Parts: sequence; C-alpha cells; structure tokens
Amino acid sequence: MASSLLLLLDDIATVLDDVSVLTKVAAKKTAGVLGDDLALNAQQVSGVKANRELPVVWAVCKGSFVNKAILVPAALAIGSWLPWLVTPLLMVGGAFLCFEGCEKLAHKFLHKDEHAQDTARHERAVADESVDIAAVEKQKVKGAVRTDFILSAEIIAITLGTVQGQPFLTQLTVLVGIALIMTVGVYGLVAGIVKLDDAGLYLSQRQGAGSRAIGRAILAAAPWLMKGLSIAGTAAMFLVGGGILVHGVPALGHALEAWAVQFGGLLGGLASMGANAAVGIVAGSIVLAGVEGVKRVRRTR
Repeated sequence: MASSLLLLLDDIATVLDDVSVLTKVAAKKTAGVLGDDLALNAQQVSGVKANRELPVVWAVCKGSFVNKAILVPAALAIGSWLPWLVTPLLMVGGAFLCFEGCEKLAHKFLHKDEHAQDTARHERAVADESVDIAAVEKQKVKGAVRTDFILSAEIIAITLGTVQGQPFLTQLTVLVGIALIMTVGVYGLVAGIVKLDDAGLYLSQRQGAGSRAIGRAILAAAPWLMKGLSIAGTAAMFLVGGGILVHGVPALGHALEAWAVQFGGLLGGLASMGANAAVGIVAGSIVLAGVEGVKRVRRTR
C-alpha cells in the first residue's frame, strides 16, 4: 500500500513538473501575442467614459473566458483526433497575424483621414447626451470580444503545438492554465492601464509636492505608454507570425538558422528575430494584397 502511494505521488510530481515546464515554454511562445492582445484591448476600451471603463473591461473579460471555454475543448479534440491539423492551423494563424500587422500599418499610413474621421465620430458620440451610451458600449464590447477570439485562438493554437504528443491530462492542464493566465493577465493589465490617467490625476491633486510630481509624470507618460504598446503589439505580430511560418517550413527554418548562427551570440539572436520579422512582413503583405484584390473585384461586381 505504502509503495503504491509513493508511486502515485511520484507520478503526480512528474506530471506537475511536465506541466510546469510546458506552461513556461507555451507562455514564452505566446508572449508576442499577449503583447498584441494587451495593446489591442487597451485601445478598444479607450474613449469610454471614465466611470464606465472598468465595467466595459469586465464585460470583455467575461467574453474572453467564454472564448477560451470554446477554444480549449476544440483544441483538445483536434490534438486527440486530428493531430496532423495542428501545423496547418498554426501556419494559417501565423499568416493571419502577419496580415493583421500589415493591415494595421496600411490603415495607419495609407488611410489617415479615414482613421481620424472614425475617431472623431466616436468622440462626438460619447460627448452627445442624446446618444445611447449603452448601445455604444455594447458595440465596443462586441468588437473587443471578436478581436479577443482571434487572438485567443492564436494563443491556444501555439500552446497546442507546444504540448502536442503529451498525455491528455498534461495537454488539458497546460491549455487551461495558459487560458486562465493569459485572460487574467491581459485584462488585469488593461484595467490598470485604462485607469492610469485617473491615478495620475488623483496624485497630481494631492498636497504633497512629491505626489503631485509623480501624478504629473504618470499623466505625461500614459499616452506614450499606449503608443509604445501599440508599436510593440505590431512588432510582435510580425515576430510571432513570421516565426510560426518559418518553423512551419523546415527547409526555410534550417536555412535561416544556419545563416543566423554565423553571427554568433547576441547578433545571431537578433539576426534570427530580424529574419522572422522580414518573413512576417512579406507574408502579411502578400495576404493583404490578396484580400484587397478580392475586395476590389467584389466592389466592381
């Protein structure tokens, strides 16, 4: 009896150790998507009235939990019955990330007027007392949850690729763990970011000179933080998406690794990242061109 109990405890410890290692690996691989998820959701919530920011973040967070509840069982089913589908799904997801990055850049630099008009329309809607704010918030939440579903699918797909071939219990534990960590982490940080300006305003109105200085610094830094998150999120799209595509084509992956090794050390790592980003930009541009071509054909009809 004692030996059986010890064997059981040893098996449990082994499973937990595997789960811990695989969770760390999956978290590292999905960190790029996490940065993009954080930046996009912080932008989605921006523009909401101050007293409604946290309720909107919570509404999107609940939608994200629903998304994960759909995606985790689907991923386990694919891993169990259609394991050959994991790599193609990762490739599609990687291409989509690259496309989304290129689309964001194209919208920012090629459609500046349209972007400015959309922002102005939203600001007028929030300021207008006759506008149904609940409807505006509902639309924002719906768009944010839809964006979250796409990025959550990327996170789950990358995690599934990491645990492929592992026992079912290990796959389940790692997938659920990553889903919970990413959701709580992203929306906890989003809640902190959207209330950062309120914290700065509060401190800037305190009597102490030190508190006021810190508050003014926070207020000055908040817009730059949002811009930095947006830039980091876009860069992460190309790095993560390009990396997925590179590793999905073994010949290309081996060739780029051999090329990067020549630089050695830190330069080799930077060269590898640069190659992944370059592949991501090229792939995203090709997909974007194809999507725009299809749109034009439909418009002419």
